[in-house]
Amino acid sequence: MRHLIDPMDLSLKEIGQLLQTGDDIIAHPEKYAQMCRGKKLATLFYEPSTRTRLSFEAAMLELGGSVVGFSSANSSSAAKGESVADTAQVVGCFADIIAMRHPKEGAPAVAAGCSPVPIINAGDGGHQHPTQTLTDLMTIHSLLGRVDNLTVGLCGDLKFGRTVHSLITALSRYSGVRFVLIAPQELQIPAYIQQLLDEKKIPYSKVQGLEAVMPELDILYMTRIQKERFASEEEYLRLKDSYILDTEKMALAKKEMYVLHPLPRVNEISVQVDKDPRAAYFKQVFYGKIVRMALILKLLGLLEEVEPTAEKPAQREELCHSLTCQNPACITTIEQELEQSFRLVNGEYRCIYCEAASSKA
Repeated sequence: MRHLIDPMDLSLKEIGQLLQTGDDIIAHPEKYAQMCRGKKLATLFYEPSTRTRLSFEAAMLELGGSVVGFSSANSSSAAKGESVADTAQVVGCFADIIAMRHPKEGAPAVAAGCSPVPIINAGDGGHQHPTQTLTDLMTIHSLLGRVDNLTVGLCGDLKFGRTVHSLITALSRYSGVRFVLIAPQELQIPAYIQQLLDEKKIPYSKVQGLEAVMPELDILYMTRIQKERFASEEEYLRLKDSYILDTEKMALAKKEMYVLHPLPRVNEISVQVDKDPRAAYFKQVFYGKIVRMALILKLLGLLEEVEPTAEKPAQREELCHSLTCQNPACITTIEQELEQSFRLVNGEYRCIYCEAASSKA
């Protein structure tokens, strides 16, 4: 049984298979209309979502399956104190596959450890969002015909933006990719993402201005400044208008530079940009449904097997009673029965749930 918790859970061959299947779904939707007949998808969404939840539901329905689940923690037994692990085991008795979104980082990993059916991480706090990454890759593949040899600008909230973390992780596996990280210093990428880029010797630059780098980009990935991730409203208000993409800035870009955004947007992209043929964020929504259809088929064993290639580096994992996760957004902060467990990565202990570095207690 396979789960999708972070982008590295799929080999490049498997991602290629999903993109090719997506192309075939677009070209021949009738072939796939009943492939999941009799199958059920459970959507367990502990925090608000429009695009991701509806995208999963539409994907399963278009495959001929059905959907059960909840759209907020308050409408689930989590409001009564039920753990993520117990919820996954219960819902696994009702459904064939589960898509889970949770505000705490590592929650889908906990669910995958005990679920009787495949778990898909539909976003966990500010950590990872692998199906948004598949959406992004499908969009880039469809618009540019490649996912390598790209200069990718990521703009806005790079610290808390789980979509950014997942996309960098995924694109770092392709040749010829360079990143331009456009953010105020307070919202730059977290240490574990920068460490990934440094270890793999992937070229990147950190800048605070958007205009100067526009001419060199093949993809501009805009993100909103996420109010819900800030500890204080004062800090959010100070940073929320850091970057606004408008028609003047778009005039500086290449003719075949595309703008992506995981949505929802607030004011970081002017509505006037919507008229530009390079604005691809609504096309992105469509491609998200398509690639989630392909992913559901794969995890249910309905696609031809592609041998996965082990691409995760070997890391020692151990229970450490002398260590404690310092990340206030980690799932271990609300489910204390979880044993603290860490991977030793380059001499540093990282929580197996949220990947935050931890020090001796």
